[in-house]
Amino acid sequence: MPKIEPGGLDGIAEKIRPAMLLREGAGRAKVIVHMGTCGIAAGARTVMKTLMDEMEKNNPKDVILTISSCAGLCSREPMITVEIQGQPAVKYVDMTPEKATRVFAEHVLGGNIVTEYALAAGSERTH
Repeated sequence: MPKIEPGGLDGIAEKIRPAMLLREGAGRAKVIVHMGTCGIAAGARTVMKTLMDEMEKNNPKDVILTISSCAGLCSREPMITVEIQGQPAVKYVDMTPEKATRVFAEHVLGGNIVTEYALAAGSERTH
């Protein structure tokens, strides 16, 4: 096994940082793609792939991308939930890759809820 140089430890730490944030529940924002069977059938995999691409492209250090099961609104899948620290969670419905890209840019990175795609914020309906 090759030796690890002291400078190489920084690179290793940077690579595992997202996994550690996820494990610790830390991060400024969390994006949850609902991947129950209904979500997958409606296209959640392409939404997840799009968000993974956005994460790679933008490389935010404080955003966690994860999955969850069905949120109970099968007819509105694919769905994502965006949780920003200190704000109510926002549930986005009828997602497409294009809509997910916009939500990522405007809400996750920019802090502005995309109201036309949002079903609810916290326990309140948005429309």
